[in-house]
Amino acid sequence: MELSEFISAIPSQERPILGIDGLSRSGKTTFVKQVRECLEQEGIAYHIFHIDDHIVERKRRYHTGFEEWYEYFHLQWDVQWLRENFFEKLAHDKQFDLPLYDPHTDTHDTKSVMLPEAGLIIVEGVFLQRKEWKEYYDHIIFLDCPREKRFMRESEITKQNREKFEKRYWKAEDYYMETFRPLESADFVLKT
Repeated sequence: MELSEFISAIPSQERPILGIDGLSRSGKTTFVKQVRECLEQEGIAYHIFHIDDHIVERKRRYHTGFEEWYEYFHLQWDVQWLRENFFEKLAHDKQFDLPLYDPHTDTHDTKSVMLPEAGLIIVEGVFLQRKEWKEYYDHIIFLDCPREKRFMRESEITKQNREKFEKRYWKAEDYYMETFRPLESADFVLKT
């Protein structure tokens, strides 16, 4: 199914939730821009959430005594809080408050979110098909991109710390792929 066909098939009186899942640098942000353009062309209301806007403060996810991969997968977000105060509200609430993380100050600012009565709600980010969140999506698209290709998309400065990727990011990604099998459970898998 083409993206435009998928967008056109969105029920006009409903508010489905689309998860755009994929590992770091797999092209999620670029893909979301394409989806947004299609929605605007079709005149479909939408709201986009980036799961990285809702991470916790650094002290809760670094130097905690756990292995780095564990910190990244299990501690980067307050998974249960997001389930109860974000995911459970997406399908039915018209408005709710949500803390947004500011990486420059390592603090949160609360923002009031207004959702359309009908339209598409998009949640974009990594590890979206973890067991605590998976049931909330009506559809999931997984962007599949080889690790080395994704790594080459990092900045030159970031690539110099390959050890951090090996200990923190890639071990967490391997855990996610082996434990939750997102390629198998996604509705659509796009190679990027």
